[in-house]
Amino acid sequence: MKILSSYVTMIALLALYAIIMAIATFIEKTHGTEVVKSWVYYSPPFFILQLLLVLNFVMITLKHSLIQKKKWGLLLLHFSFIVILLGASVTHIFSKEGILHLRQGEISNRVFVHPNEIYVLPFHVELVKFTLTRYPGSSSPSAFESELILHVDGTHRHERVYMNNVLDIKGYRFFQASYDEDELGAVLSVNRDAAGRSITYVGYLLLFLGSIICLTEKKGRIRTLYRQLNFQKTIASIATLFCFSGNISADTDFESMPNIVYEYVVSEAHAQRFGALAIQSRNGRMMPVNTFSSEILRKIYNENKIEGLNSDQFLLSLFALPEIWMHVPLINYSNNSVADFFSIPPKKCSYLDLFRDDGTYKLYVKLNEAIRKTPAERTSFDNEVLKIDEKANILHMLFGHELLHIFPKPDDPLKKWYAPGDDLSGFSGMDSMFVSRIFIWYLSEVQNSLHSGDWSKSNEVLDMISTFQKAKNNVPGFEFKKVDIELKYNKLSVFNRAKTGYLALGCLMLIFSTLLYFGIKPLGGWVIKISVTGIVTCFIFQTAGIIMRWMIGSYAPFSNSYETMILLAWTAVFAGLLFVRKSQVAFSLSTIFAGLILFVSGLNWMNPQITPLAPVLKSPWLMYHVVVLMTAYGFFGIGFLIGLFNLIISRKKKLAELFRELTIINEIVLIIGLILMTSGSFMGAVWANESWGRYWGWDPKETWALITIIVYAIVTHAHLVRKLYSQLLFNLYAILAFASVLMTYFGVNYFLSGMHSYG
Repeated sequence: MKILSSYVTMIALLALYAIIMAIATFIEKTHGTEVVKSWVYYSPPFFILQLLLVLNFVMITLKHSLIQKKKWGLLLLHFSFIVILLGASVTHIFSKEGILHLRQGEISNRVFVHPNEIYVLPFHVELVKFTLTRYPGSSSPSAFESELILHVDGTHRHERVYMNNVLDIKGYRFFQASYDEDELGAVLSVNRDAAGRSITYVGYLLLFLGSIICLTEKKGRIRTLYRQLNFQKTIASIATLFCFSGNISADTDFESMPNIVYEYVVSEAHAQRFGALAIQSRNGRMMPVNTFSSEILRKIYNENKIEGLNSDQFLLSLFALPEIWMHVPLINYSNNSVADFFSIPPKKCSYLDLFRDDGTYKLYVKLNEAIRKTPAERTSFDNEVLKIDEKANILHMLFGHELLHIFPKPDDPLKKWYAPGDDLSGFSGMDSMFVSRIFIWYLSEVQNSLHSGDWSKSNEVLDMISTFQKAKNNVPGFEFKKVDIELKYNKLSVFNRAKTGYLALGCLMLIFSTLLYFGIKPLGGWVIKISVTGIVTCFIFQTAGIIMRWMIGSYAPFSNSYETMILLAWTAVFAGLLFVRKSQVAFSLSTIFAGLILFVSGLNWMNPQITPLAPVLKSPWLMYHVVVLMTAYGFFGIGFLIGLFNLIISRKKKLAELFRELTIINEIVLIIGLILMTSGSFMGAVWANESWGRYWGWDPKETWALITIIVYAIVTHAHLVRKLYSQLLFNLYAILAFASVLMTYFGVNYFLSGMHSYG
């Protein structure tokens, strides 16, 4: 009984729980999901470990009289986990889950659980029609829907099932899972788990209520710590430790580039007009040519400019002078062994460098070898060959005018826009004559303008293309004002400027506030106030950028790695604002963390494209889930930097009060982060259950999110065990714990696999 009611036992059990799950995620990579479920997640020892955690909480509650002390938030929060575990156990033991495959016109009640196991529904389901909706002009699915007739007890009910729209009947839930390649059949996921789902959702509700009470109750840990802070103490941040900004760029050598490219430069004003044309991307998104040209230049060259030319100038020059640009070293790569093997220039090569004198493609043999290998078998050499080939193909299509989809075809059933290099025979009448000749005419005028410097005629022809687009637009809901918004968004470069502002102002606050702590007051107060005002201005500017991106994409911009990093930076500053009156160091550190995140998001390996949303992501639960999780990561990031700063100043006696104050703030920050991380993870579970019928599948991303929760639970409960706690140790824990965040956010995508790897 003494052991079961011990805080040491609690820490040990939590640590063991996290370690086992971490090992299991790597076992899954090599042996598969079903094996790791059998060996670990659904094994008797794992159930016993979870039971011991429950008993440990009950015994601690009794030993320390938590009920008598009216620790309602604490009790409710921890009790919710017992309810959630109970719900999961009921689901595991009693639930049924399978697949119902129907062709159009087919009626069935047979659900396949495994290849050799079938259970029969107490009613029949008929597929009347399956409908797949694609984004205009692309093959990317926008939505898929099954129109059903349910034959139940002599009645016939017409129902629809589509992604994020569940059908409930007699305790069974139907989810749109997939469809047949010929689009004449649907695959429905069928789930029966009314009891387990109800218990689990009650647990989620208790978790939410407990979290609110923990954050607000006067006798709670957070409010108690908050009252210990000295209201007047101010200090700046650790910005100088991380004060680096700007883009990393490779050394550029253009000596071999034909001078004619820069002797005849496209007018920047005309290039801007060219960039304002609307274009349909290959995945169906409508955007300005300026966005397309930026994506192309970054993809091929890994930079936003090339020798002073912006992306619009580059693209239009490439169209007008293709023979010259074929000789320009545009294709950027990093593997020098590739250069030696294929006898091409190191770091950068031109399109023509990839062809021998007889016209044969140098990469052909090695490319086919790389394609035949599985991703796991490919070497760095193979991956580099594939990347170079992709860039060469993009250039090939650009030289052939195949990617510039600027001509709408009003009667096209797919609402497709066509490029000048496409087959344009489907156009009729005057439209046919226009689209087949206008682009060639336009390029000839651009060539004349390059020599004469007079761009009036080029402007005139370009305006004809723009007028044609507006008159013939065939995409429902597309408004050309969205193009204008995106052009402003591109021009503002919101997140790059916010990054510079956050880091620079953070540096300024650090210098002057540190001088204040040492008794030196040269205008320190005024500089700090100006810095805070500047940071808040950057925050508002970044908020505007997120809103603009939301308007452009027509969905909450939290769907991929780049967008979640932008949100993470925003939430970090927001979290810092909560502490700006109590301690400016917390605000400063949050600002630095935001600047660093924006710095990483701007690196070349990140993809800032706005893309159409996959059907499964079209759920409000996605926004709730991602926003809360990113806010949690923001708090954890602040805790990491506070911990690092505290380790640096821990030996300085003059800063002892600051060290104590920051440690208190750090504990508050991590507790709030833990509550948000827990709530956000289970919001994701609700989203999963409402989208495809299971709220927890031990996917590596889910598992590492749970590991992160447990790691920070250990850190925030360490003060209960005297031998494991001191202010210095706590700050060290805050630093080490952040490794679990990095693994959850980045590591799973690159080292493991699973449903969330697309992130």
